Amino acid sequence: MPDHQQTTVAFVCVQNAGRSQMAYAFAQQEVGERGLSDEIDLVTGGTRPADHVHDEVVRAMHAVGIDISDRTPREITFEETRESDYVITMGCSATDVCPAGWAGENRDWDLDDPDGKSADTVATIRDDIEDRVTRLLDEVASRF
Repeated sequence: MPDHQQTTVAFVCVQNAGRSQMAYAFAQQEVGERGLSDEIDLVTGGTRPADHVHDEVVRAMHAVGIDISDRTPREITFEETRESDYVITMGCSATDVCPAGWAGENRDWDLDDPDGKSADTVATIRDDIEDRVTRLLDEVASRF
């Protein structure tokens, strides 16, 4: 087994109730399918977490066979973002999360908020997130 530390990827949003939850769920699935759980650690959270994951997001993920109905939005800590190799924000103006202290790379995916949107719109956002997660993990995995 190679001697290296895990690469940490954090998916961050304001409420941690939509986009970041979808990204985290797709990343968990990809990491598992690729057998990379020893190499990649995943974190998700929000700067001002909501009380629950948006219902339309739960339904959209269920439609592709992923159950996130038991997830609860959580607060991301400064330490978690500081120690992450990649901090992916969702385009939700997570200005409370200052990248100045981050050791890793920050990327903002500039995604529309699915909250209150139609099922078709949420599905489009979901599919975009899935594609972005796959490409991100292709990149991260290529470094091992």
